[in-house]
Amino acid sequence: MNRNEKSEIISEIKELLESSSAFYLTDYHGINVEDISALRNQFRNEGVRYKVYKNTLVKRALKESGKYDKIADHLTGMIGFAFTTKNPLAPAKIINKYFGDKEKLSLRACYVEGEFFDGSQLKVLATLPTKSELIAGIMGSLNSPVSGIVGAINAVMRDLVSVVEQISQKQAA
Repeated sequence: MNRNEKSEIISEIKELLESSSAFYLTDYHGINVEDISALRNQFRNEGVRYKVYKNTLVKRALKESGKYDKIADHLTGMIGFAFTTKNPLAPAKIINKYFGDKEKLSLRACYVEGEFFDGSQLKVLATLPTKSELIAGIMGSLNSPVSGIVGAINAVMRDLVSVVEQISQKQAA
């Protein structure tokens, strides 16, 4: 690989780092080609880009970007990189599921929306609800008191109608 190719790859890595809401470092040691292809498809379906780069090129891109200083210590061995712009927790869920099934593809470290997490926090990240799940829960919580108020108002109206009806029946008799 010549110098121009290396600088293009470094630029690509920097662009991915800048545009991603989260990126994950995985150790893909011991995974066969069939499984890594299936994993790439799962990542692709969730809008995640999974790439393998030379660790030295990633270190240079990190140094040039001036961000993510804690990641450099984890760049040893066979590392794959998952970049996401949409759902920052999707890679954690995929990695956790695969690790639970095959006990391979371990998480080395990640940055999720600017926060650093090491590999031991994979289960925590994988069980966090997504942004849309949180919004749905909040909307449900907001909706339940409103429906309770509507039910209470309807009950008052029903009771008022029955009281008026009983008074009119007494006066008629």
